[in-house]
Amino acid sequence: MTDSRTPDSRTTVVVITHNRRAELLRTLDHLAALPENPPVIVTDNGSTDGTADAVARRHSWVRLLRPGRNLGAVGRNLAVRQVDTPYVAFCDDDSWWAPGSLTGAADLLDRYPALGSVTARIVVEPGGTDDPIVEELRDSPVPGPAWLPGPALGSFLAAATVLRTGAFRAAGGFHPRLWLGGEEELLAADLAADGWWLTYADHLAVHHHPSVARDATLRRTHGIRNTLWFTWLRRPAGPALRRTVALARTVPRDTASLRAFTEAAAALPWVLRERRVLPRDVESRLRTLEPAQRASKARRYTG
Repeated sequence: MTDSRTPDSRTTVVVITHNRRAELLRTLDHLAALPENPPVIVTDNGSTDGTADAVARRHSWVRLLRPGRNLGAVGRNLAVRQVDTPYVAFCDDDSWWAPGSLTGAADLLDRYPALGSVTARIVVEPGGTDDPIVEELRDSPVPGPAWLPGPALGSFLAAATVLRTGAFRAAGGFHPRLWLGGEEELLAADLAADGWWLTYADHLAVHHHPSVARDATLRRTHGIRNTLWFTWLRRPAGPALRRTVALARTVPRDTASLRAFTEAAAALPWVLRERRVLPRDVESRLRTLEPAQRASKARRYTG
């Protein structure tokens, strides 16, 4: 095992940001202090608050990409094109990896060749408490092989996950239509369809100090819309219909939900063109998640 006190060149950290200069600079301060000394790539998604210039001044060691517009999650795809390490770790501009956790994730990926991603425990700052989603990750009902080093997952949280760079690229990265809000579900399913397993590692950690600069209503709209798109793109007809009806019955009766369903329905032409049903074994795993998804009190974009 690589000594966590020494630099570890196996993993590149990718961060996307938009108009969160102070939060991003704090995150980069933490990443600069990591014992792994990882390369870091930041995609500035068209910030207008001086974020890019501040990064260039204070963290000139960071590779900074400036696409000139807000690409959402596709900003990660842009950065991964520049990655030359076997693994890539994502984090948001208001989160950062704990010392030694990048090494721990890389060790797991080295040890288990069929493992595609490792998701860490999320610690919410400033209180240092576990995010509510952690309990659900620990208790994931997804069946997995005996060799898997932790609970098998049906999806992952980008801000707390290390993936194989090649697997990410082969799966196509984040879909350009989904932007942000539950965008991981589609990519996770495609990784599983490619034969990769996803796991949770409780001994690894990411710290998250939630930014106040966020539009929760827009994120929920995109989350519901993206859940519908994923369902229609990858699930068989019966499960897709059941999940669509369940969402229609359970989402709040408000403008955000109406907009989500309207946007989703308007995209049916391209959804049907791109529809590719998952293999039976992957679909079976997703079905085991449905009761937990309905009961979830954590990151529920759909309720």
